[in-house]
Amino acid sequence: MTEYRIDDLAQAAGTTTRNVRGYQDRGLIPRPERRGRIAVYNDEHLSRLRVIDDLLGKGFTMTHIAEFFDRMEQGEDLAEVLGLREVVSEPWSRTPSETVSAAALHEMLGTSDPELLTRLEGSGLIAPVGDARPPLEYTITDTESIDGYVRLLGIGVPLPYLLDMQRRLDDDMDRAAHTLISAGRSAITEGRFDGWIPASDSETDWASSFIGELRRTGRVAAHNTLYRALDRELSRQLDDYLSIARERKHRRD
Repeated sequence: MTEYRIDDLAQAAGTTTRNVRGYQDRGLIPRPERRGRIAVYNDEHLSRLRVIDDLLGKGFTMTHIAEFFDRMEQGEDLAEVLGLREVVSEPWSRTPSETVSAAALHEMLGTSDPELLTRLEGSGLIAPVGDARPPLEYTITDTESIDGYVRLLGIGVPLPYLLDMQRRLDDDMDRAAHTLISAGRSAITEGRFDGWIPASDSETDWASSFIGELRRTGRVAAHNTLYRALDRELSRQLDDYLSIARERKHRRD
């Protein structure tokens, strides 16, 4: 089992030493082993920190998280306590991924510019592998999108232009995701209260079924709504483009 000092643990978990101490004071993570004046943490602490971070990112409060851990320590599975196993453990979709050398990625993109690579990381399209800086390998987390961008690069579209487009898409999709998940959150608490936790097997089954259906329906609705919006916008902009072209031709004539 890997052992960590508090600074190393915080770095591995993507948090701060202040947060680690705060979670420890709240009883959310176990006390470390003491070796003289040194506090030693292990993989159990790291795993618990990652769960805390995941739940905070999904909008749960410290009070809820403390309750979840209390019930888990009484022998209940955390995900079952939530009644939302898929939310805790499974992403909405899995895009094809591939690990390549940094040199191969640079050749693919036609650049090794750290700023452009950081922007790709920020959009979740690539992720560095290991601790080497600069990275020796990257995981392409969405090979379909990167392959499409490489094809556009091949016909002369600049990478900064593509990254600006990706950033705007990320912002738009964040708003769409907020709309969908907020609607689901409101539906699951209709007639209850925000922060409601299933208290019986039947409620847990209902919540799990609801999340499963939200995933399936959400994916279909989001895709099809986007396709209809693309058709409408393409038609609108094509009409606008051709109108400008006709006007320019009229002025030349």
